[in-house]
Amino acid sequence: HYLPLQEILFALSYSLPLSADCKMIRIHNFTFTAWCNSHLRKAGTQIENIEEDFRDGLKLMLLLEVISGERLAKPERGKMRVHKISNVNKALDFIASKGVKLVSIGAEEIVDGNAKMTLGMIWTIILRFAIQDISVEETSAKEGLLLWCQRKTAPYKNVNIQNFHISWKDGLGFCALIHRHRPELIDYGKLRKDDPMTNLNTAFDVAEKYLDIPKMLDAEDIVGTARPDEKAIMTYVSSFYHAFSGAQKAETAANRICKVLAVNQENEQLMEDYEKLASDLLEWIRRTIPWLENRVPENTMQAMQQKLEDFRDYRRLHKPPKVQEKCQLEINFNTLQTKLRLSNRPAFMPSEGKMVSDISNAWGSLEGAEKGYEEWLLNEIRRLERLDHLAEKFRQKAAIHEAWTQGKEEMLQHRDYETASLSEIKALLKKHEAFESDLAAHQDRVEQIAAIAQELNELDYYDSPSVNARCQRICDQWDALGALTQKRSEALQRTEKLLETIDQLYLEFAKRAAPFNNWMEGAMEDLQDTFIVHTIEEIQGLSTAHEQFKATLPEADKERQAILGIHNEIAKIVQTYHVNMAGTNPYTTINPQEINAKWDKVRQLVPQRDQALIEEHARQQNNERLRRQFANQANVIGPWIQTKMEEIGRISIEMHGTLEDQLTHLRQYEKSIVNYKPKIDQLEGDHQLIQEALIFDNKHTNYTMEHIRVGWEQLLTTIARTINEIENQILTRDAKGISQDQMNEFRASFNHFDRKRTGMMDAEDFKTCLISMGYNLGEAEFSRIMSIVDPNRLGIVTFQAFIDFMSRETADTDTADQVMASFKVLAGDKNYILADELRRELPPDQAEYCIARMAPYTGPDGVPGALDYMSFSTALYGESDL
Repeated sequence: HYLPLQEILFALSYSLPLSADCKMIRIHNFTFTAWCNSHLRKAGTQIENIEEDFRDGLKLMLLLEVISGERLAKPERGKMRVHKISNVNKALDFIASKGVKLVSIGAEEIVDGNAKMTLGMIWTIILRFAIQDISVEETSAKEGLLLWCQRKTAPYKNVNIQNFHISWKDGLGFCALIHRHRPELIDYGKLRKDDPMTNLNTAFDVAEKYLDIPKMLDAEDIVGTARPDEKAIMTYVSSFYHAFSGAQKAETAANRICKVLAVNQENEQLMEDYEKLASDLLEWIRRTIPWLENRVPENTMQAMQQKLEDFRDYRRLHKPPKVQEKCQLEINFNTLQTKLRLSNRPAFMPSEGKMVSDISNAWGSLEGAEKGYEEWLLNEIRRLERLDHLAEKFRQKAAIHEAWTQGKEEMLQHRDYETASLSEIKALLKKHEAFESDLAAHQDRVEQIAAIAQELNELDYYDSPSVNARCQRICDQWDALGALTQKRSEALQRTEKLLETIDQLYLEFAKRAAPFNNWMEGAMEDLQDTFIVHTIEEIQGLSTAHEQFKATLPEADKERQAILGIHNEIAKIVQTYHVNMAGTNPYTTINPQEINAKWDKVRQLVPQRDQALIEEHARQQNNERLRRQFANQANVIGPWIQTKMEEIGRISIEMHGTLEDQLTHLRQYEKSIVNYKPKIDQLEGDHQLIQEALIFDNKHTNYTMEHIRVGWEQLLTTIARTINEIENQILTRDAKGISQDQMNEFRASFNHFDRKRTGMMDAEDFKTCLISMGYNLGEAEFSRIMSIVDPNRLGIVTFQAFIDFMSRETADTDTADQVMASFKVLAGDKNYILADELRRELPPDQAEYCIARMAPYTGPDGVPGALDYMSFSTALYGESDL
C-alpha cells in the first residue's frame, strides 16, 4: 500500500525550510502529542515532549506496536547514540514495511531531536494508520474521511463540510458529529453559529469526557487563525471516525448475532410445539379408534340408541377441536419449514411416527373406523327394529294359533262315535270334514309362525331360545293334530256306511259358517296385525287396502245374516216338527253367538285400525316434511361449499393486487365462510331430527350429512392452507428482499406454465419456464435444480418451491462465515470468546443461550473459560451438531 501524493507532500512540508511557521509547529506539537498519548496510554505510558521522548526510539516502537497490533523487533536497551539510532531505524523500517516512503526523514534527525522531522514522521504515521484505512463507498484516506464527515453532518443546519480547515472554524461540525452518534451528550438546538468558542470547547470537553478522545486542538488557535491547520484537524477528526466506527461495528456484529440466535430460538420453540401437538393428537386417535372399532351389539333398542347418542356427542363435541388441531399442526409444520429454508437451516425432521404423513394416515384410519362404526350403528338399529316387529308378530300369531288349538287334541281323541246314533255318526263325519277344512286353513298360519321364528334366528334375536321352544311346541302339536285328525277320519269313514241320516241344514250351516268364521278370524288377525312403513306411499297402500276391506263389510254382513237365517230355520223346524235334538249342531262347533261376537269384534277393530293408520300417516307426513326441510338446506349448502372451493382455487392461482391485498381478501373470505357456520349447525339439527325419527333415506337430495361435513371440513382446511401459503410467500418475499413486482412476475410465469391450472407444474413445464426466463439448462443442471424444488421426486413443482428457488437466485441471506466473523468482532479478533464478553454485547437471554451451547475452546492460545464460537457458528447452519 502506498500513500497518495497529496499525503506525501504533507509529510514533505516538515522537511522543507519554512520561514515563519513556529505557530504551526506549536499547534502540531500539541495535537500530535495528544494523539500519541491517546494510544500510548493503552500500554500504560505517555510522552511530555514529542521531540525529546521519541529520541531513544523506545516509545516510538511501543506506539507503532499499539496502533498496528503487531510486534516489532526487540529494541536496544542501551543509552548510547548507536542504540537509539538502531531503535529509531527499526521503527522507520516497520513504517516503510507498511508501504510508506519516508522522504528526507532519517534516524539521526529523530535522535538529534529535530522538531520538524519528528512531527513529519508522526504525521506520516497518522496518515498511514489513522487515515489511510478509512474507506467510505469508493473513496479512501483523506477523501474518504471528508465524505464520511459530509454524510454524517448533512442533516444539520449551518454545517457545510467542504475541507479540513475553515469548514470547522465555528465548531458546529464537531458538535454535529457528536450529536449524530450520541445525541444525549449535546443539545444541538441551543448552539449558535456566532459563538464558535463555546461550540469548540463544548465539543472538545464532551469528546474528552464521554468519548475518550483527548483534547488535541485549542479553540483560540482555530478561531484566531484565518485558515486553521489542516493536519491538526484531520488528526482530531480521524479520532472521531475511529471512535464511532468501532462502536457501530460492534453494534452491527451484535445485531447480526442477535438476529441469528432469535431465529434459532424461535425455530426450536416451533419444533417443540409441533412435537407436543403431534403427540397429543396421535394419542387421542390411538384412544379413539378402539372405541370406534368396538362392534359388540346390544340386545335392546334403548341401549343402541344410547350408543348412537354417544357417537353424536363425539361428532359434535370431541372431534371438531381435533380437526382444528390437525389443521393447525400442518400450518405450523409448513411455517417452520419455510422459516428454516429462509434462514439456511436444515429442514425439520419430526420424531419417528410424528411426520405430517403419519398423522394424515392415522387420521384416515380414524375416519375409516368412524364411517364403519356409524354404518354398523344404523344397521344394528334397523336390525333391532325389525327384530322387535317380528317378535311381536310371532307372539300374536302364536297366541292366536294356541287359542285355536286349545281342546282340539281332546276333541280328536274323543270316542263319541262309538255310542252315537247313525245320524250322530253322520254328523260327526261331516263335523270332522269341516274340522279338516279348518285345519287346512290354519296350515298357512303355522308355516308363517315357523318362517318368522327362522328369520328371528337368522337375525340373531337375543330371545331366540324361547322363540324356538314355543315354535317347536306349536309344530309338535300341529303334527300331533294331523296324526289325530287322520286317525279320527279313518274311524268315522269306517262307520260312515252305518250312518245314513244327516241334517242338511246343520251341514249347510257348518259349511257356510266355517269359512265365514275363518274370514272373521283372518280379518281380526289382519286388523290387529302390526305394521312398519318408511314412506307415505307405503302407508297409503295400507290405507287403500283397508278401505277395500271396509267395502266388503256389507257383503259380509249379508253372509252373516244368511248363516244366522239357516240357524233360525233349524230352530223353526225343530220347534215345528218337535225334532228330538241331542245337543248342538253335530257338524260344527260354531254357533250364532260366536259369529255375532266375532262380528262385533271385527266392527270394533275397524275404527281402531282407522286411527292407527291415521296416526301413522301423520307420522310419515312429518317424516316427509323433515326430509324436504333437510333437502332444501342441503341442496343449497352443498353447491355453496363446492362453489367456495372452486373460488378459493381460482384465488390461489390468479393475481390481483399485492400479497397483502390477497391475504386481506382471503381473510375476509375466511370470515364470510366462518359466518356460514350457523347454517351448517342448523342442518346438523335437522339431521339429528331425521335420525331420531329413524329416517334412513331421502329421495329429495343426493347430499348426506356426511357429505356436507366432509365438504365443510375440506373448505375450512383449504382456506386455512391458502392463507398460510400467502403468508409464507410474504415471509419469503420479505426475508429475501423480493419486490412486489418480482413476486408478481414469478406468479405470472408460474401461472402461464401451469397449463392444467392445478397450482403445480410438472417437470417439462418447469423446464420450459426456466428456459423462457433465460436459463441455459443441461440435463445435469436441470436434475440439480429439480432435486432442490422437488426433493421427494414426485415430478411436480409447487408455487412455494418455485418461489423459494427464485428467491435463492435473486437474494442473499446470512451465512455461517458471516456469523463467525461477527463473533470475531465481539471477541476483539481472538479465536475464542469469553462469557463476560457475550453478556456485555448480547441481550441476557441470547447471551446465556450461546454460553450454554458453546464448547470450551481447546486451541493453544486459549485461557480459562474460553468458548469456541467457530464450531457454534457452523452448527447454527446445520453443518455440524449443535
